[in-house]
Amino acid sequence: MGVRKVPAILSYFYLMSPSLIIVCIALYFGGLLLIAYITSKNSTAESYFSGNHASPWYAVAFGMIGDSLSGVTYISVPGKVGSANFSYLQLVLGYFVGYFIISKILLPIYYKMNLISIYTYLETRFGKRTQKAGAFFFIISRVLGASGRLYLAAGVIQFFVFDRIESVHVPFWLSVSVILALMLLYTYKGGIKTLVWTDTFQSLFLILGVVVSIAVIIHKMDIGFGQAVSNIVSSGYSKTFFWDWHKSNFFVKEFIGGVFIAVAMTGLDQNMMQKNLSCKSLADAQKNIFWFSVVMVIVNIFFLSLGVLLLQYYSHAFIDLPMNADTGKVITDKIFPNLALNHLGIFAGLIFIIGLTAATFSSADSVLTTLTTSIYVDILEYDKNEFLSGKQKSQRRTFIHVGFAMVLWLVIIVFDILNERAIIDTILMLAGYTYGPLLGLFAIGLFTKWNLNDRFVPVICVVSPVVTYILANYVVKAMTTYEIGNELIIINAGITVLGMLLIKKTANSSHLLNLDRTE
Repeated sequence: MGVRKVPAILSYFYLMSPSLIIVCIALYFGGLLLIAYITSKNSTAESYFSGNHASPWYAVAFGMIGDSLSGVTYISVPGKVGSANFSYLQLVLGYFVGYFIISKILLPIYYKMNLISIYTYLETRFGKRTQKAGAFFFIISRVLGASGRLYLAAGVIQFFVFDRIESVHVPFWLSVSVILALMLLYTYKGGIKTLVWTDTFQSLFLILGVVVSIAVIIHKMDIGFGQAVSNIVSSGYSKTFFWDWHKSNFFVKEFIGGVFIAVAMTGLDQNMMQKNLSCKSLADAQKNIFWFSVVMVIVNIFFLSLGVLLLQYYSHAFIDLPMNADTGKVITDKIFPNLALNHLGIFAGLIFIIGLTAATFSSADSVLTTLTTSIYVDILEYDKNEFLSGKQKSQRRTFIHVGFAMVLWLVIIVFDILNERAIIDTILMLAGYTYGPLLGLFAIGLFTKWNLNDRFVPVICVVSPVVTYILANYVVKAMTTYEIGNELIIINAGITVLGMLLIKKTANSSHLLNLDRTE
């Protein structure tokens, strides 16, 4: 493999003792394993897939915060305030409306149909190939996304812990193996029943990392909470709404993009919906989504406010912002870790590391369970196999779960061999294109009476993201001054819908499904 290139951001971790860090991370994972031990007792297939429909709505709502925020977000949102102000809040406000749509339109259908996998809806509405196409796009997106985020987290742990222990050489592949093995230990048996509570635990530490950082900065600047709020509001960084329609941060584009991103990446994503479907009732699931949406807005306001305080503290303490030596530009992703790990003290630094770990792993650990569900239910259809005993089904479920851990390991190692951060960014970006076809398919299923030729649906789903990419990068970007932002997913879905027109059957088809048929 040669010498592994380490992201520049990790250089800030050298100030902290690897022994102290590894003890804290070990205690953190010990907490996760304890929760898994308690919640996985007497686990069954029902508890693995649906948590016995007994998950408390408040635990699901709080745990979804960690699912929605990755380690990249944890660092990037505060860091970009200097260049983007509070414009990110335009997107978050769109999320709020998107979650309302999920609560009032999608969840009632999922509960009426008593779904384990939400892509079963596509089978009922259009056919098996459409269901498998939806599941395939989810699987590809989540494998790439989870692997990329885990690669970054594993790189952090490798760099500031294992690479600094001179007496023992721990290779990267081994540290990744340990991390995935720990994730397997607390997810393979309890499934969703366990993840509801481990994600709650991880969301707590994620939020704690932000809140403690804010408190420490306020204390070091010797100002009160009220003064800090006044400083944030009166700063130029708090500008939220932008009205230049050419720009990617134009309010209408950000807001509407946020609505559709929330619907697609939460409401049409098995990873996000499986925990919602584990609530006791539709009413509880709707209550969960409502309070989750409220808390998400509040948490993101805290993230953005932290970004303002970070910049104000740099100025207050006469600390130089981290700069790129070649371009002379501020490196936004270094602003938060540099301050937390170099200038706010050991306690704040440790809280930052645990918060970063929680943000990364909470968005990755549930992927093992939900990918297993999608393969088990949508692709292999073991849940419908009458010739397999309960024990055989459990064994196959475990094999799939462990198999996906091995797939994640392999993809992470490939990232490491490629040794190029830009490739990961590109892969994560391409993974985002996979939600367009899902959004298009569900839109057709819910709001039209179209019946599609099931055989050709997968072809359209593959072609649509390719056409969207070419249009965005080689037509709009190359020939106009217009900047495509978060409305990309809408364009992708629109192209999918146009493609589906080519394979549309007559409206009076005998197996047409409307919403009433789900009752």
